Amino acid sequence: MIDVYLLSGFLGSGKTSLLKNLISQLKEEGKKPAIFMNEFGSISIDSDTVGKEKDIPLKELLNGCICCTGSEKTEAQLQGLLEENDDIDVILIETTGAAHPVEALDAVYSPLFAERLQIKGIVTVADTKRWLERDKMSPQIRSLFMEQIRHAHILLANKTDLLSESELATVSMELSNFNSTAPIIQTTNADISFSYIEKMLSDVSNPTRESFVSGQNLPLTSKLITFDRPVDKDEFEDWVKSLPDTVYRMKGYVPVKGTPNPYLFQYAYGMVNWLPEYVKMEPRLVIIGEGINQIEYDGL
Repeated sequence: MIDVYLLSGFLGSGKTSLLKNLISQLKEEGKKPAIFMNEFGSISIDSDTVGKEKDIPLKELLNGCICCTGSEKTEAQLQGLLEENDDIDVILIETTGAAHPVEALDAVYSPLFAERLQIKGIVTVADTKRWLERDKMSPQIRSLFMEQIRHAHILLANKTDLLSESELATVSMELSNFNSTAPIIQTTNADISFSYIEKMLSDVSNPTRESFVSGQNLPLTSKLITFDRPVDKDEFEDWVKSLPDTVYRMKGYVPVKGTPNPYLFQYAYGMVNWLPEYVKMEPRLVIIGEGINQIEYDGL
């Protein structure tokens, strides 16, 4: 049996950071992990980043949800992952931030894999700063954000370095009251021991498979921006700061003046992050949010 861990959480919460942390730990333990990633939209930004680990088998589901109508595609990709690799020890599934965790989990419960996959549970990454200001979210998006937290088997209260001591105490108490069954671990950069996750989930033999209202009609959309020339970094950040609050996540590769390769650019909840790249990636940026169709970058 191959152990399967589902990594859930809202857009920009830190799921990919968690995934990369766990990959590193599993390799150090001599285990062979495999990765299944679901990207919101048709561009594989997160899987491009994780895929640099050339010895790690990876499959992805683009432009669709691992749950809902994407379940058949999910089965096909998982089947391919298992057929192409006969020495996998652990499968880590990172869902899109727009996925309901229970529905995503249900998509993995296929008769095709009943004798090969053992679902260990849902590890949800919660952005603690976003939790404190959740009332600013639209009702539908807030409902999804809360559902992801409510169904966690382990809950990472992430980005705690951005909170004061009193704010952190408030978040910890509220999360504990909201999901009283999941252990809550305070983290920065989603840094947690895989062995601790294993231990905490050792008694979870049948993760919940209950009914709920599907999240497939949420008003989230994605938009792709491409670049035909480098941008001025300061001007680009000014443009990012001018965007409406309904932009929840941006990620991609942005060409910057004076640098040979595009930077890996990430935006979540008002904060930007630039990371240098040492290989030439396709310059493109994915924007995820509500009412974003009219957004353009004037500097292009």
